[in-house]
Amino acid sequence: MTLTLNIDARRWRGHLKGFQEQIPGLVPVAKGNGYGFGLTTLADEAKRLDAQTIAVGIAQEVAAVRSGGWEDDVVVLNPWRPADQLATALLTDPKVITTVSRPEDLRSISQSHPTARVIVEIETSMHRHGLDPRQLTADDFGELWFEGWAVHLPAAGSLEEANRLAHTGIATRTGPIWASHLSVDDYRTFSASMPVPTYLRVGTRLWLGDKQAYRTTATVLDVHPIKKGQALGYHGVPAPKDGFIVVASGGTAHGVAMAAPVPQRSLRQRGVTVAQGVLDAVGRTLSPYAIGGKKRSFAEPPHMHSSMIFVPGTEPLVHVGDEVPVTTRMTTVVTDEIRWG
Repeated sequence: MTLTLNIDARRWRGHLKGFQEQIPGLVPVAKGNGYGFGLTTLADEAKRLDAQTIAVGIAQEVAAVRSGGWEDDVVVLNPWRPADQLATALLTDPKVITTVSRPEDLRSISQSHPTARVIVEIETSMHRHGLDPRQLTADDFGELWFEGWAVHLPAAGSLEEANRLAHTGIATRTGPIWASHLSVDDYRTFSASMPVPTYLRVGTRLWLGDKQAYRTTATVLDVHPIKKGQALGYHGVPAPKDGFIVVASGGTAHGVAMAAPVPQRSLRQRGVTVAQGVLDAVGRTLSPYAIGGKKRSFAEPPHMHSSMIFVPGTEPLVHVGDEVPVTTRMTTVVTDEIRWG
């Protein structure tokens, strides 16, 4: 009995192909949990798209996409650091392109691995990784196989910032531009204005762009009637009223109910956070499981592989073996099974 990712193959692949046709120079990104689909699945789908290059997050993911049948170039997005032994070993791999974000690292690689393929990341307004190209000289590159400049923009990418930083890089050394987080229209404008080849690295909008093409479901494992005040779960908390405990597949091992911090930019967002905190305090945490057409509260925090959901009323609404929809965060969920439809 599993937590299952259900994919409408025709619709999902139709979206992938349509997105690719809008983006000359598309580089699919396959990292982390593979956006819920798994790295081997994404590697196989990138092959179907006839992509020439795929990007992964860290050096350890190179083997994963290759196990999915990927045989062409792989860009490692996380910048190289001297202590990363696997990333250092991959510097000799002719099909791996390493990202470099510090002048001292560029000089170190040029001396120790002079034939390595590298992309140099420019610092953007994200201020995460990157350098100012004006810090570099021709000697810093040595004989390295220079693959271009990376411009990793914030989520709402700015065309003006992309242009400015790209030209700063090109003025230092001519090479392709590898951009992230530009809209389709902005990227097409950007690409047309650049005197060098351009590539757009895309993950979320590519794999998760059509939300109707996939859904996650959980299997009902048990259903138990319960009376108000009756103890339940590991911690013996009292049931808030008469109803049913529905045990469904999916728990902490699957990433169920995991949430990232949300920027509190508005009064509404702050109000939602406060309201959720009040519900949590009285033991009424809303679960991602929908039973009888609406999301229900957890009876207690999720277990490792299953969750206990409280359904009030005189009818259980579901039975053992039924499948119920569960809202998952696709960048953290790990399902037991992928079902193609």
